[in-house]
Amino acid sequence: MKISAESERQFLEDVFKAQKFNQKDGALLADTLVDADLRGISSHGIQRLAWYTSMIKEHTLEPEQQPKILKETPTSLLVDANKSMGQIASAFTMNKLIEKTKKLGVSLGVIRNSNHFGTAGYYSRMACKEGLIGISTTNTRPLVVPTNSLEAFLGSNALAFTFPADPHPFVFDGATAVVSSGKIQVLAKKGEQIPGDWAVDENRNVLHDAKTVEDNLSKIAFSEDRPGGGVLTLGGQKEVNSNYKGFGNSLIIELLTGILAQGSLSADTNTGKHDFSQFFMTIDPSLFGDLDVLKANVTEMFNRIRNLKHLPGTKIMIPGDREYKHYDENLIQGISIDDTTADELQKIGEKYHVTVPTEEASNLE
Repeated sequence: MKISAESERQFLEDVFKAQKFNQKDGALLADTLVDADLRGISSHGIQRLAWYTSMIKEHTLEPEQQPKILKETPTSLLVDANKSMGQIASAFTMNKLIEKTKKLGVSLGVIRNSNHFGTAGYYSRMACKEGLIGISTTNTRPLVVPTNSLEAFLGSNALAFTFPADPHPFVFDGATAVVSSGKIQVLAKKGEQIPGDWAVDENRNVLHDAKTVEDNLSKIAFSEDRPGGGVLTLGGQKEVNSNYKGFGNSLIIELLTGILAQGSLSADTNTGKHDFSQFFMTIDPSLFGDLDVLKANVTEMFNRIRNLKHLPGTKIMIPGDREYKHYDENLIQGISIDDTTADELQKIGEKYHVTVPTEEASNLE
């Protein structure tokens, strides 16, 4: 079914209120999920609500707790998320960094004891709205098999980078693995096959059945006795396709998050504190030249790339183009909800006595 963005937002805010998040935090959480769905990133949208709800039940996250600053300098910030939702600690940190960077040109922050934070691009775009370059990263559950490994150790370890441009910012937002686990979850819910070589079994044989892979990833991510297999690094199955470069990218994120924050490695987030770590950086590009000139130059570069000769029936898109296109379309057409997620929302609505949005109630044209 399809629902409107506003009906999704209202439902989420009502659920988060019932779960004891304060109004400001509930509105932020709802906005991050609606924003992901509007941009066509359904892996990080409302389909995550059931998981968030289970984390509250297990006390992996505590809705009423707030992030705390552990150490601060004019250009840096170390934050304890204090088991609050990752989005809450991340937005708190990014807002602080934006203030610092407007004064001194550059700043960076690290968060420990956090949780899933939604899409990395959400926070980088916060910086870009203020004319700044934004960088956002996180480690995750253990999902990714290093080059030649038979077992998972790394997280999907997302990276987002934004740069001011027209008609919209440059936004690269993606896992440093070949894919995020959320995309496999969505395919499994729909009963669909994995279209590419994304995941392997305990013998490093490629798997294409999304339900089989999702079941295995759940065991890897949430149990102490982990089976083999997992998601591949960028570059896929073989070293000849440079999968060691994807491995290296994932390790960089691990160093900037779990190691720098002195939190858990992705490999260890399935036991103990179940904590994620995040890293953020903001840079004022006007340190190096007039912002309008820089924006004009980067916009010209992107337009030259978009207009290169290309394969018939294809289109060259700059990172961010697709998501902004989806955003505009989905505002009008509505957000698609798969049947499994719709059933999950129905159960959550009944549990918290919240009205679940329906296609008929969404007033879509």
